[in-house]
Amino acid sequence: MWREKDDLIPFEKSKKVIYLDRRGRAKRGIPLGAIFFWILGVCCILYCVCIAVIGFGTFFFLVWGVIGLVSLLFGAFLSNRERVGRLPRWLRAAGWLLFAAGFGLLLVVEGLIFSEYNAVPEPGADYLIVLGAQWKPEGPSDVLRRRLDRAIQYLRENPDTVVIASGGQGNDEPISEAEGMRQYLVAAGISDERIFMEATSSTTLENLMFSGRLLDREKDRVVIVTNNFHMFRALRLARKQGYRHVEGLAASASTGMVPNNLLREFMGIVLQFVLGQL
Repeated sequence: MWREKDDLIPFEKSKKVIYLDRRGRAKRGIPLGAIFFWILGVCCILYCVCIAVIGFGTFFFLVWGVIGLVSLLFGAFLSNRERVGRLPRWLRAAGWLLFAAGFGLLLVVEGLIFSEYNAVPEPGADYLIVLGAQWKPEGPSDVLRRRLDRAIQYLRENPDTVVIASGGQGNDEPISEAEGMRQYLVAAGISDERIFMEATSSTTLENLMFSGRLLDREKDRVVIVTNNFHMFRALRLARKQGYRHVEGLAASASTGMVPNNLLREFMGIVLQFVLGQL
């Protein structure tokens, strides 16, 4: 005669059934975290190669290669569930928490960058400071040319504004950036008498420090010309250096270089914040 208790699985066997089912699920598929980091790694490496082929003024693009390799290795580690499971739970939690905090910081800083991405000043500034960038044997780099063209437009619309070309000479530059900018501005029809040169700086901070000696930081209205991705940091540095009436004039940047520019700015802002320069 059938009895209900005969249909039940003994407790000892039920533990084995649950255990086998759990192991079976673990064997199916690749963890999403591993797939994410593999895709990220491949994209970063391909981007690094593309910039290398096209050519760029600095070697910062190699950072993308490093990020790509680290992502691939991390993805390989995450792909083995058993290996990940052997890590202490607190260590796994700390790792994901650190990743989340870093990603959150990235979002906050990028938000600050975009807050000044399309900066446009009021007319009638006393001084226009064009921040330096690489000057090549054949002329200004793409980044610097965009700054100069934006400055020329403002100077034509504001004939009383004086321009300061700021930038020294690097080891790979035939002339100082300031001298190259002066020549470019004169060729565009800007009177040489309206152009001051600051030809000793090598960083954005020095651009603003040394250019500040040519004007009154407390009283003069100053417009800083730089590329959109660089504008937030430039304005923060200027205010830190005592510029009381400062605005930004954002120049464009190459679309393909946007990820590289944003990552570089993120690192620059974080570093200068830690150093107390922002």
